[in-house]
Amino acid sequence: MARYIGPQLKRCRQLGTVLPGITTVATLDRPFPPGDHGASRRNKPSDFKVRMMEKQKARVHFGILEKQFRRYVEHASRMKGAAGTNLVLLLESRLDSIVWRMGFARTITAARQMVVHGHVIVNGIRVDRPSFHVSAGSLVTIKEKSKAKPFLAEIVGGTAGRTRPSWIDFDPATMTGKLISSPDRSDLPFELNENAIIEYYSQQL
Repeated sequence: MARYIGPQLKRCRQLGTVLPGITTVATLDRPFPPGDHGASRRNKPSDFKVRMMEKQKARVHFGILEKQFRRYVEHASRMKGAAGTNLVLLLESRLDSIVWRMGFARTITAARQMVVHGHVIVNGIRVDRPSFHVSAGSLVTIKEKSKAKPFLAEIVGGTAGRTRPSWIDFDPATMTGKLISSPDRSDLPFELNENAIIEYYSQQL
């Protein structure tokens, strides 16, 4: 599967915001688009560009390719309630996002690698699919054999001070977390206009 392997901060600059799912920096040293004329561009973006940029922010943060992201939008549009809010909740419920939120990885990209390599257990069953939907009440932990690995102890120790969302109950001693409720839209760690994403796809679905 195609994956972007270039500099992540460049993508953040292109989108105008820090995306914590792909980088650990808190702010952008150069908060303008990359390129020779990035700092001097002041043109007002069109409505289409604004909607596309919002779509790209969500897609890049969660590390999802276009085809799969479109399926999430279609699913969210069929669900009851606001399609934009439904979309955010579906994305936040992905296993790789939950693993990152609990502090088992520094970025969602690293969390995806952990899942694929078989380090993560959900409700007693090893799950190696990053897109796996984690429902409320599920227990997420690290495989016993993997808990002794030095790199994991270092990461969990380094993320101990991270503010975890209220819908996650995490015990660092046992490396176990529980999704006590569905994700809350207000806890999304970056600014996003999810309604603009729905509008972007409204003419295509």
